[in-house]
Amino acid sequence: MAFGYCCSVLKGDQHIAATAKGLLDEEEEVPINYGWSPFNGPNGQSLLGQVDLAFLAAYAAGMFTVGHWGDRTDLRIFLAVGILGSGISCTLFGMAYLWDLHSMSFFIWTMVIGGVFQSTGWPSVVAVMGNWYGKGKRGLVMGIWNAHTSLGNILGTVIAAACLQYGWGYSFIVPGVMLVFLGIIVYAILVVQPSDVGLCSNAYEPVKTTDGGGDAVRLLADGTTRNISVRSSRDTGGRLEVGRAAGQLSWQGSPQNSPDPQAFDDDDDAKDKAELESNESVGFWQAWAIPGVSSFAFCLFFSKLIAYTFLYWLPYYIKSTPIEGRLLSAKQAGDLSTLFDVGGVAGGIMAGHLSDKSGASALVATSFTMVSVPFLYMYRYYGSVSFVVNVVLMMICGFCVNGPYALITTAVSADLGTHESLAGNAKALATVTAIIDGMGSIGAAVGPMLTGYISEKGGFDGVFLMLYIAAMMAGLLLVRLCMKELQTLKADRRPGLGMRVPSGVQLASKA
Repeated sequence: MAFGYCCSVLKGDQHIAATAKGLLDEEEEVPINYGWSPFNGPNGQSLLGQVDLAFLAAYAAGMFTVGHWGDRTDLRIFLAVGILGSGISCTLFGMAYLWDLHSMSFFIWTMVIGGVFQSTGWPSVVAVMGNWYGKGKRGLVMGIWNAHTSLGNILGTVIAAACLQYGWGYSFIVPGVMLVFLGIIVYAILVVQPSDVGLCSNAYEPVKTTDGGGDAVRLLADGTTRNISVRSSRDTGGRLEVGRAAGQLSWQGSPQNSPDPQAFDDDDDAKDKAELESNESVGFWQAWAIPGVSSFAFCLFFSKLIAYTFLYWLPYYIKSTPIEGRLLSAKQAGDLSTLFDVGGVAGGIMAGHLSDKSGASALVATSFTMVSVPFLYMYRYYGSVSFVVNVVLMMICGFCVNGPYALITTAVSADLGTHESLAGNAKALATVTAIIDGMGSIGAAVGPMLTGYISEKGGFDGVFLMLYIAAMMAGLLLVRLCMKELQTLKADRRPGLGMRVPSGVQLASKA
């Protein structure tokens, strides 16, 4: 619980910077300071955009390096240091209010440092979750767990609004102190993997056998798994399960159909030992070469571009767009915008559930992104009709936009980090997650930056056109994997075996 709450507050720390976009240059609703130099001048929005870009660019750049470090260090220490650094940098940004600082370079460099420290968070937490949960229910579990991102967004808005009455600086100081405290808790109690407390990972992972052979999984002594082959002279009509003891296999099916133990083409113990000793961390370019990584990484670029455009600009858009003929205040717009994240929670859970049921992660992600296009259009042109219509369409947009975003950054990243092409090497989770989310973070930086430019030149019609194109591009990047998954669903799926169909992620290596 503490681990999930830390993730929520860490995510909320990002959202506070977005929510504060209107706090530093808002003269009407912050009478305490009448804005804050240099952000209250005629180029205030441009300067705030530079602060946003500094944070997101540092976060994206950090992703491509820190994940590789995470696979080589103790994730408990690595994550705790990242949370502590994020808390300190957030607090320092807010201290500018108490210290009466107005230096643009101070704000920029504080955000850069904060972005680098925060980039340690996502690769680490996905790697830890991947260590604890196998592929059987990974999509649903991580979909539920990923709700902390939306919870963090909501907390960020609520905390920033609640602290504003005392001065804008407290909107950063309070969550910064919370992060420092929770970073200490993570260091004290986080268990990175089951083997750290004497448990075996992925116990009783169901696998299937088919006529002419199939795949199974053997649990090694250190808690890792490796693939073995099963030869069968007939359709066995049952399933194998990995036992809790190292190397133990149990048969579930009719006794007369149980496979002969001699049917397992497993290597000898010496080879297993040699493989374990060579189980070193995967290199950066080797991780890029894993089938499916590049497709999902570029898909996330466009998915996160949409999500972060809403994250940074939705309150401003609601405030500047009449609903039922009247404009909302900045606080009302911020409160209403949280419903986008409420829809996002449901979308992430549903996407994970559908991925588990079908095994078709690419197909699920593509469906969500394509369906989002008409709803984004309706929100733009019909969201002003009434509050009810605005809320319903906003939540549906959040559902469709955050569904694939949550799926790719959690379950898909964890699956790719344990891809069969790695030959049992499980030390790629943080690196793969960092690559995928790093590409997504570049999109997260580009989206809000383009929104500011496009909205000034052509209004929000141009912004929504950008979102339509981004959603379609995200789906088109996964078409090849979708075709492979459709072929598998038609040809290879056998009911009653209680297992995931191999996804396009795995099939890409066989194409």
